[in-house]
Amino acid sequence: MTEERTRPAIGGTAAGARSERAQDAAGRRPSRRLAGVDAARGLALFGMVAVHTIPSWDEQTGEPDLSWTLFAGHSAALFATLAGVSLAFATGGRTAHTGRRMTASRWALAGRAGVIAGVGLLLGFLDLPVNNILVYYGMLFLLAIPFLRLRTPILLLSAALFALLAPFVMQWSLTFLPGHEYDNPGVVDLLGDPGTVVSQLLLTGTYPALPWMSFLLAGLAVGRMDLTSRRVQTGLAAVGAALALVMWSASLISVRVLGGYEAIARGTPWMDDAQIDEVMIFGGDPNLPTDTLWWLLISAPHSNTPFSLALDVGLALSVLGICLLLERVAGRILRLVAAAGSMTFTLYTAHLLLLWPEYYDAAPLAWTGGQIVAFVVFALVWQRTRGQGPLETVVARSTKAIARRVLARDPDGSTPADRPLR
Repeated sequence: MTEERTRPAIGGTAAGARSERAQDAAGRRPSRRLAGVDAARGLALFGMVAVHTIPSWDEQTGEPDLSWTLFAGHSAALFATLAGVSLAFATGGRTAHTGRRMTASRWALAGRAGVIAGVGLLLGFLDLPVNNILVYYGMLFLLAIPFLRLRTPILLLSAALFALLAPFVMQWSLTFLPGHEYDNPGVVDLLGDPGTVVSQLLLTGTYPALPWMSFLLAGLAVGRMDLTSRRVQTGLAAVGAALALVMWSASLISVRVLGGYEAIARGTPWMDDAQIDEVMIFGGDPNLPTDTLWWLLISAPHSNTPFSLALDVGLALSVLGICLLLERVAGRILRLVAAAGSMTFTLYTAHLLLLWPEYYDAAPLAWTGGQIVAFVVFALVWQRTRGQGPLETVVARSTKAIARRVLARDPDGSTPADRPLR
């Protein structure tokens, strides 16, 4: 998913969460859903609705709005992390698939990436007021394919390495790769300028896939854990909150106490203090200045620095843990949010279409509340009458067909239809 600030300079969907007994590569239905995972995804959707619809700053004071402070960057990171959790569920849960089942899962994931990115590319024909993340999600899912069989410690280590190293690669690439050329790359852009679109999806766009692999791999690692365990749920909530606090504090101390701010000012002499402060609050536009690597000390929304990536991973894990714990004591209330969270691909796409005419400027708070209420009501009714959301059904049927085709093949690659009669 995506977030967008409504100031002059602007700046997941995933399949439904399933328990450890999740849908396998052959497409069998899970025995139950984890409402806490769906609820966390629903909260991420509501946060993005608020960030997209409510102005990000007060025009009189110049201070960031509360919705920006609470949700900017964090909601999209939560979606990406939960996408990793869902990938774990869809590829075996606590024990990853092996052999042909994993091969089928990988092909199915490639198919899922194609469907989600395809919808994102079609939305590129519209002049949307926000950047959508669907095409970036497709790239993320493709990059995740080699990591599906890795063990939890290796996944966590990989997530940490992406968070640490990818921001440096990103900043370095901005000096020679095309920048953020397309707010919402579409089919025409991909066909006419594939190099720029791919480089934007990987490194130079608003949601660059290489740094964002830290979210997806952290979620994949968490999805391999026993999320029904109270100990795991409490650990996610506590460790995630501690990680977020440590990263926020470390960034603040580095910038404000240890001379980082002064180093940034020296390295970016064309910016005055007000401009530097704006970047530290609202992030890049959409990229950080490349004059000095000292910018990588900040933790602003969508800055994609090591501190901001680790901070958002921590917040995502904490929210997930809290939602899983609340499932035990507030299940009925949580299921209202979980209903929307079970079909975020559909609702997120609907949200973008509702923003397209830009009528929300007249009454942003009413539009925010109206969308949230409408999404919950629609999700509850659709879930009880039809089951999966409309776009989720497209993804599920496509991936099941791909997986069954792979599983039907003999080891030599032939299918029953290909083999001669004996």
